[in-house]
Order: sequence, then structure tokens, then C-alpha cells
Amino acid sequence: MSDIALGNPSDSVRIDQYVWAVRLYKTRSAASDACKAGHVKLNGEAVKPSEKVVAGDRIRAWVAHREHIIEVVQPIKKRVGAQVARAAYRDHTPPPPPKEILASMPRRDRGAGRPTKKDRRALDKLRGRSAR
Repeated sequence: MSDIALGNPSDSVRIDQYVWAVRLYKTRSAASDACKAGHVKLNGEAVKPSEKVVAGDRIRAWVAHREHIIEVVQPIKKRVGAQVARAAYRDHTPPPPPKEILASMPRRDRGAGRPTKKDRRALDKLRGRSAR
């Protein structure tokens, strides 16, 4: 482990730098853009990219159509190897739904337009919604 990249647990690091360093986002600019768009939350609140992160904070980040929930164990200043990055946070992300459930959900062909009234009724019936 590099002492230059790893900070003390009492140190603070910018949130965009941290989520980039622990490999949630591929680039620092992507991490910064995600913060600006409100896709990264610190302790339940949307934050600017310059917000400081300390050990014990919880981060919720929307990455690749999935929410990741992590708890900061050790602030990291630079991007490091995957093993070191993994040790810098505790992952509380729920597991993804089983593929069987995703495959059983009805899908419309891309570009097929809006569903017809008959399609909407079938979807409502499948979802368990009652008719009005």
C-alpha cells in the first residue's frame, strides 16, 4: 500500500476524488459531473463535488443504472489498485434482483411507440393494479 495515496482515517478528501479513487466512476470528471447532477449523496443529501468526506460517512451513488451504498472506512487521495480501494470502504449495496425476475418482465420493442389501451390494461393486470 502506498502511504501517499492512503490518508489517515481522520483526514478528509473531496467526494468526487473519493468516488473516483475507490473506482465507482472511471474518470474524475465523470465523478464530478455525477455530483453536480445529484447522483451522489453524502449522508442522504446531494452535495457539490468539493464536499469533504471523512471516515464513517455514507455515500449513495447512482452508477450504471444501479445504486451503490458505501461507508467510508479510510479516505483515499489517489486512485489505487482494486484490492486497496476495496479495503477503503464497506459496501452496503443490496444484491441485484435475480435474472429470472428481470427476464419475466414484459418489454416493448424499441421504437414501437406508446402502448395501446389494450397493452396498458394487460400491463396493469400483470402488475396487480385494479381497473378504475
